[in-house]
Amino acid sequence: MVASVSTIETKRVEPCERKTPADLNQKPATDEYIYLLGRPLLRRFLHFMKHQAVNGPSLDEGALTDEWRAAQDYIQKLAKDETGIADRPPLATLDARLAPLREQLLKNPLIVHGFNTVPTNIAMVELDRMVVYQKHIDLAYVRHLKDKLGPAPTEEEIFRLCLPCDPPQPPLKWSREQQNTFVFMSPSNDLRYLGVMPLQAAHITNYPPPGALGGVVGIAVGFGRNFLNAIYAEHRLILNNGSHRAFALRELGVTHAPCIVQLVSSRDELDVVGSSKIRERPDQYLRHPRPSLLKDYFNPKLRKIVPIHRRLRQVTVKFEVNETYVPAM
Repeated sequence: MVASVSTIETKRVEPCERKTPADLNQKPATDEYIYLLGRPLLRRFLHFMKHQAVNGPSLDEGALTDEWRAAQDYIQKLAKDETGIADRPPLATLDARLAPLREQLLKNPLIVHGFNTVPTNIAMVELDRMVVYQKHIDLAYVRHLKDKLGPAPTEEEIFRLCLPCDPPQPPLKWSREQQNTFVFMSPSNDLRYLGVMPLQAAHITNYPPPGALGGVVGIAVGFGRNFLNAIYAEHRLILNNGSHRAFALRELGVTHAPCIVQLVSSRDELDVVGSSKIRERPDQYLRHPRPSLLKDYFNPKLRKIVPIHRRLRQVTVKFEVNETYVPAM
């Protein structure tokens, strides 16, 4: 069997809702994103603005380039004024009152099986000094998190937001499109292809088999481990997951948060546990004198707030089966 997986993003569609002529004349639903300027390549910034922003086709490319260039010049200034700000951030121990939550979390199968590659700890981290690679923040999702948390969260509420023992499942719909094609769709940007799962007949319960099972190949689609997670590598702390939660907490005035920290001792280990963005350009995050930090999302000189068309995340899975004979040995 040969399987291929493709991931695309589309605009939001409400197929079950009947549209009236008045509805059709309304503007499509939009969200606001914060986009970090100056670091992502200029062509990527221009492509995002032209194809994702609500008024993208009418934007002045020259003016956009000027904004990007001004941010890049400011980054050069920061490289001199704040050299080393990302180096050796402290990793503090949790408050003793959070110990029961920590012990409960450590029993979670997602922790037991998902963070067993390199030494891992749960520590309090300083949000502003975390290195970031995600170039945009969805402010609609940030508002959702802040509404859920409230204006003055307790330490326990912050812990449960950052490190939920029972992570909530985002909305998900999926269906069979063709004989060999399945489509998954969710408003969550975290929807992804999770890999292949070789299964035995004993793993399949409460489902009538189509025949005498010899083996099952599962193509898994779902969501990543929903924890605030960072990688400590070469004396820097890179935010690996949970950018929106970190942003929401910082906007509420919270300066430190509990985080799962993976301790990486080599680039080889970084290649295993780091995201594709980190693996592609590790020196940008580990060697630059002043890399992008979480606090940059709040700096007007380094960010642009952009209205974009609301989108769904779609993952399409296609597979192919070949049955034939081969000469006996």
